[in-house]
Amino acid sequence: MHGLKEEHAGVRIARQRKLAGLTQRGMAARIPYSYSLLRQVEEGRKNASPDLVSAVARLLRIDVTVLTGQPYVTELQQDRLAALIRPIRESLDLYDLYAPEDAAYSGPAAPRTDGELAEDADNLCRMVRATQLSKAANALPGLIGEVTRAVHHAPTTALWQTLGSAYRTAHDLATKLGFYDLATIALDRMGWAAERGSDPLLAAVRQYMRALAYFREGEHRIGLRLIGAGRTALAQADPGHPRTLVVSGQLHLGASVISARAHDAEAVTTHLREATAHAARTGEAAHVHWLSFGPANVAVHEVSAQVEMHRYGKALERARDVRLPHGWPMSRRAHFCIDRARAEMETGRSDAALECLMTARKLAPQQTRYHPGARETINGLVHQRRRTPDSLDNMAAWLGL
Repeated sequence: MHGLKEEHAGVRIARQRKLAGLTQRGMAARIPYSYSLLRQVEEGRKNASPDLVSAVARLLRIDVTVLTGQPYVTELQQDRLAALIRPIRESLDLYDLYAPEDAAYSGPAAPRTDGELAEDADNLCRMVRATQLSKAANALPGLIGEVTRAVHHAPTTALWQTLGSAYRTAHDLATKLGFYDLATIALDRMGWAAERGSDPLLAAVRQYMRALAYFREGEHRIGLRLIGAGRTALAQADPGHPRTLVVSGQLHLGASVISARAHDAEAVTTHLREATAHAARTGEAAHVHWLSFGPANVAVHEVSAQVEMHRYGKALERARDVRLPHGWPMSRRAHFCIDRARAEMETGRSDAALECLMTARKLAPQQTRYHPGARETINGLVHQRRRTPDSLDNMAAWLGL
């Protein structure tokens, strides 16, 4: 392929390994992967799976983003997203200030009602799930400032919940764009708001998101402990309420993919079974804390779990049976396509893998562009094929590879 940059995860792994003074054999002896596989990954002949990347990061005591290359600054600048990060960061930093003259609080002159602010926060959640990331990122700091000013002036449970929702959107944006340090700050603020609003569901959702952060880092035990903390928070909620069932079911789905990354097939089966039982009672409940929980999400998580356990053939079997409901969020549809693309590539179906990634790009262009899994799969496809079609060339160039 003409002009392909050699800055894939394997190259970064090799660089960091050498900085740590380790040989390939020396590193392979300290992670659960063979010398042969490590060598092929560093040479770009094998894809760097997320679990291999996290294992290397843990060994070298570096952040996973050092190996994935996130955030992808050049592409962010091209999409004019980089400039939107600083205002979000400032709005999170000034959470305990509410002076009207502060530049971070630039809402409307006339204060809005609690209901209007809550509707705005919901709209931002909706934008992120529709992958309108630029639009959401541009509007978010002003809303956080306005709600912060309102809740300090007249604190109510509803306003604290709205602020928690806005912080949740900050987390989602930061995660999708690769700013994981900012995502961590947003989760801290989300916990702060949940505590003041006495909202056990929001507190449980926050623990779920914390668990996924540790999942990315390969810290399976910590991730599962956080899932447990989420269940503890739910003990304060009505156990039979549909909203409680949704959050509880999503916690089981989070535990399923974490257990899959740890190759604990029995735990995966147990958590998926529990999530299936919850989904049978809730049906599709996409708007409960915007978790998209329901039978479709259970099916999609089963595919993800099979991919994480490297059971790629089984993942494709499950994927063929998935039927996504009309109106399901574009962000979730695209994520499913990216998971399926990895399974297609690993089973030698390169054309099908590329088709999945092109579909993901069509559904959620910004999310796909900044998704490390999409980028690594494209790198894998390039190195699998002696000649690359124009569509693969174009996709790699669009991703900045």
